[in-house]
Amino acid sequence: MSRGAEPEKTAGSEIGFARGSGEQQAVKTIVIIDDSSSNIKIFSKLAEVACPDALVKGFSNPHLALKWLEEREASLIIADYKMPGMTGAELTRQVRRLPLCAEVPVVVVTAYQDRNFRIEALEAGATDFLLSPIDFSEFQPRIRNLLRLNSRQIIARERARLLEQELQQTRHLRDQALRDSHAQLSQVIDTIPALISAIDHHGDSIFSNAYQAQLLGPSWRRGIDGRDHSVFSSGEAVASYEEQITDQNGQERTFLTTKSPLLSPDGGVMAVLTTSLDISDRKQAEKERLFLAEHDHLTALPNRHYLNQWLAREIDAVGATRRPFALYRIDLDRFKHINDGLGHHFGDKLLQEVGKRLQRAVGSDDIVTRMGGNEFAILQLGVRSLEEAVPFAERIKQRLQEPFLIDGQDITTNASIGVTIYPWDGKSAQELLRNADLTMYRVKARGRDGAESFTRAMFSEVRNEIHLRGQLRGALERGEFRLHYQPQLDLKTGAVVGAEALIRWAPGQGPLISPAVFIPLAEESDMMRAIDAWVLQEACRQAQRWNATHPRPIRVSINLSTQTFCSPNLSATIMEALRKEGLPPALLELELTEEVLLGEGRRHQEIETLHKQGVRLAIDDFGTGYSSFARLSSLPIDIIKIDRSFVAHAAGQHNPAIIKAVVSLGRALGVEILAEGAETKSQLDMVKALGCDLVQGFFTGRPMEAAQFQQILAQSQSRRLSFGQDMAHNTVGGEAGGQINV
Repeated sequence: MSRGAEPEKTAGSEIGFARGSGEQQAVKTIVIIDDSSSNIKIFSKLAEVACPDALVKGFSNPHLALKWLEEREASLIIADYKMPGMTGAELTRQVRRLPLCAEVPVVVVTAYQDRNFRIEALEAGATDFLLSPIDFSEFQPRIRNLLRLNSRQIIARERARLLEQELQQTRHLRDQALRDSHAQLSQVIDTIPALISAIDHHGDSIFSNAYQAQLLGPSWRRGIDGRDHSVFSSGEAVASYEEQITDQNGQERTFLTTKSPLLSPDGGVMAVLTTSLDISDRKQAEKERLFLAEHDHLTALPNRHYLNQWLAREIDAVGATRRPFALYRIDLDRFKHINDGLGHHFGDKLLQEVGKRLQRAVGSDDIVTRMGGNEFAILQLGVRSLEEAVPFAERIKQRLQEPFLIDGQDITTNASIGVTIYPWDGKSAQELLRNADLTMYRVKARGRDGAESFTRAMFSEVRNEIHLRGQLRGALERGEFRLHYQPQLDLKTGAVVGAEALIRWAPGQGPLISPAVFIPLAEESDMMRAIDAWVLQEACRQAQRWNATHPRPIRVSINLSTQTFCSPNLSATIMEALRKEGLPPALLELELTEEVLLGEGRRHQEIETLHKQGVRLAIDDFGTGYSSFARLSSLPIDIIKIDRSFVAHAAGQHNPAIIKAVVSLGRALGVEILAEGAETKSQLDMVKALGCDLVQGFFTGRPMEAAQFQQILAQSQSRRLSFGQDMAHNTVGGEAGGQINV
């Protein structure tokens, strides 16, 4: 199909993408395996840019993809890690069992930060992995490099196959030639592109072919060795082995060599025939593949996988001698601001320059690795104490504070560094990395731009967390949760049309604890279903009270956790809560997160059932990931909530254009657009001018208690509120942002 056209669906959930002029030519084949057809489209478009002459085959069913690959050879396979019935790691294992796919590069895509998923994929045979959302600028060179590597492997395998085929033919002809004449044998072997020679019992050369003389020089001869003696004594060939030989141009080459007996007419061994195939290209391809698996593609530094392997080997090796070494975990502070303000192009170049500067700052035996994102690590050998490690960390911090000249512009940054020393701060790789991470994040929590060493006292923070987790378990029974409500205004009329319910926790009726602190604890403790049930019931009850006294309908918006969305009979539970409180379904709005949108089909069926019964659906934090775009056409959405980051950074070069594009998308789909995070009048004016329907933010109303929100509604009955004035006088004094919607 022509470039830019939509993919054509065929039987068996297979999607094909073809490009080019239709001429008969060998084309690269990229196979994309993902249970989401939208993701297949996205990766296919990216593959088209990376390799315009490639043929792209997409499969939403991994089993059908494996069936297709049994009879066809691919140049590259891109697979999702999380698919129904099969993970990306299991798919990779099955691909590696296929004769045609044993060496095909496999890239596994995952949205999970847990490195265990990535390690499992690499151990299963994956060549590389990508974290979603995908960095498009990094995706393209990766794809081109892997395709180039695959092409070299194909050429090397084909050359070896042809050489082996010709060698087999030569062996057959050799036997005939020996029976006919020595001259005929010499003529045959001179045509073979392999090193072929024979020696007698004394090690004297009987013959060597023209290829050997051409490659190694006419005077080069093999000496007799133990393998030759073994052939002479046993009369049997020895197993093939690899050897390195330097050609007459000084280049070292790798050969696969076999030795077999040449028999005399009486059946005795008269000579040993040595045949060597040049496999240098194949060995180089294998070396490049190993490099790609153990190194970061952007900086060419060793990656996290390499670091874990090195730590495991070093700890095993030094167990007896207790030779110490230091591990430094380095995180560039506020790197996101550089990416957002100057673009990913500057961010990538900065990471490359940081890697080079770190390499220049360490010793020849030390190792610099990129852990991912804006995180690096240094392994320093021979460190005897903290008195050596901490000053070194300070020097690294100071070196990183020096400006980086990128494209004629000075870029400044700083770093937070955590230091651990083996064996005092950890006896295993996992413990060392964990404690280094803990130390680094403590530096960031104290204001960034610093270096600290690990201490056992840091575990007191963990104990505090355990105490907080214990308090959280009885919070519902003690009635310590409360809901605050942030107004949502119609930008055309200025009327309050709804509110988002935001949970707060005051343990022991004391100061409020940030949801950013207790929500992760509740998720880990499997408490979110109970908390969500309380939020649902309380929000419906309060909304019904408002609507009983207010002439215009007032909606309430809630954001349930992923754990609750995974619950069976979700739609029945929500409808029962609405029935119990007497709230019409149209006045309840559920906000769907990206994690929910990426969920399984049964979850989407529950969502569609709720919508059919009248409940409104909203996509929350729209624009922060590609999955929201992929699901828009498949889910019955009523409203799109533009993420607050686009409004907060309105001065950015592209943010207004992005907001306008989302508004246009909403118009095309017939859904409302709500802008989150409007904190100034200029931001409010901007989203209004760009065509947004609704707004929510501190400028138009901070989160407030239900009674205060009731006052806002009462005032709006007699007069229309002016943005940013009346609302500001009816908000909760001193309460700042950082809400987590539950």
